[in-house]
Amino acid sequence: RNIMNTMLANIYFAMQTVGNKIRRDEKGATAVEYGIMVAGIAVVVMAAVFLIGTRLDTMFDNVGTQLLPAAPPAT
Repeated sequence: RNIMNTMLANIYFAMQTVGNKIRRDEKGATAVEYGIMVAGIAVVVMAAVFLIGTRLDTMFDNVGTQLLPAAPPAT
């Protein structure tokens, strides 16, 4: 149990040290944060296109097929 407490304390202090270094260099931290946000947004957009794209394409094809007979003849 004592070893576990020591290990957790060391992890806590290491994380604090890293956090303090990142906070001191605000320009670098801000750039990294923006980069992570942009990467996250890109992943979400790609996942949405991949998951919804095929069904959305099929839905628009069905709507177009149903509207085609109702369209006036081309002159």
